[in-house]
Amino acid sequence: MENFSYKNGALFAEGVSLVELAERHGTPAFVYSRSSIENQWRLYAEAFARRNALICYSVKANSNIALLGLLARLGSGFDIVSGGELERVIAAGGAPAKIVFSGVGKRSDEIRRALEVGIKCFNVESEAELLRLNAIAKEQSVQAPVSIRVNPDIDPGTHPYIATGLRQNKFGVEFDRALAAYQRADSLDNVALLGLDCHLGSQITSIEPYVDAVKKLRRLLSDLEEIGISVQHFNIGGGLGISCGDEAAPDIGTFASAMLDLIPEQYETILEPGRSIIGNAGVLLTRVEYLKTNHEKNFAIVDAAMNDLLRPALYQAWQNILPVVKHEQAAEKQYDIVGPVCESGDFLGLQRELSLRQDDLLAVFSAGAYGFSMSSNYNSRPRAVELLVDRGNERVIRARESVEQLMAGETLLPEEAMH
Repeated sequence: MENFSYKNGALFAEGVSLVELAERHGTPAFVYSRSSIENQWRLYAEAFARRNALICYSVKANSNIALLGLLARLGSGFDIVSGGELERVIAAGGAPAKIVFSGVGKRSDEIRRALEVGIKCFNVESEAELLRLNAIAKEQSVQAPVSIRVNPDIDPGTHPYIATGLRQNKFGVEFDRALAAYQRADSLDNVALLGLDCHLGSQITSIEPYVDAVKKLRRLLSDLEEIGISVQHFNIGGGLGISCGDEAAPDIGTFASAMLDLIPEQYETILEPGRSIIGNAGVLLTRVEYLKTNHEKNFAIVDAAMNDLLRPALYQAWQNILPVVKHEQAAEKQYDIVGPVCESGDFLGLQRELSLRQDDLLAVFSAGAYGFSMSSNYNSRPRAVELLVDRGNERVIRARESVEQLMAGETLLPEEAMH
């Protein structure tokens, strides 16, 4: 979070005062640093530069088209999981030939559109999907480019909800069935086998699970070669974690070296980072509405809620929360930082040592990924404004919603239907 720092006791983003941003645009507000996003992407590009590699940003982490456009101009590819994300990438100027399409439930219309625009590859997650792809590609007189996502049954050591590479998860083809799946794909006339891929999960803070997965998939690669099936690329997925507090995040250069030492040179290397590019590039600004104390706890009730930032409630995720303006020599208390949504699970952080007053501003860090993209309108709360700071300037990259916009697609019943 080097682009978010204190000056004279107040928090700034790339030289822009967060106090002034809150005054001009209100709260809750997501604030992103352009230089942080671009620097993180370049770290990947430089780390994998000695090999033919494609960095596909994982759109689900944050799908704002302004941010996708920044990455597209850097040369990024994109990892998508829906037709909506496909259209966002295209609208942002992303090249379809650099798009890989993941996800277990691709609809027929999504597949047709992806074939129409010419994406790089479908990451296939079941034999049923393989057969659907072949049938739709036959209708369009094309071959569907595919890579089979193999589930290596490796524990990534992360929260169960964001682990995707274990046998009990819904993702991918079981390792023991992968060879048969490749043989089936090779027999289909309208499928072009391009690659082998896996994805272990999210917020992984150790390189070892990746090493174990690649070693396991190399055995499969040897088995494929023995039966005459060849592929062009090796996709190691994404999920590399970030530092949200005191924990150490994996070094991107060390990660790249470990992967490239294991992946044979003749294969294009594809990876799908999301959180590690954009997670620490954003904060969520929120204002303290009330301070409340009971016999058990002190509560800071803020204007952001679980509908703005779901991760703490959903995954018990810990994200650092700091005052935007520090109170000098003021006593700290332990607070639960909670929102106004009518759920006991509505919290942004628990048991935080802070010195607070009513109307103070707080910044929730590591909010660039899976913040706005997972937000909702629960309790009919309009979604927050998104701001990008860029070399001393600010840009509104998504306006705050209005209540009128929330109701725009709804219709009252006609009078005769009310009786």
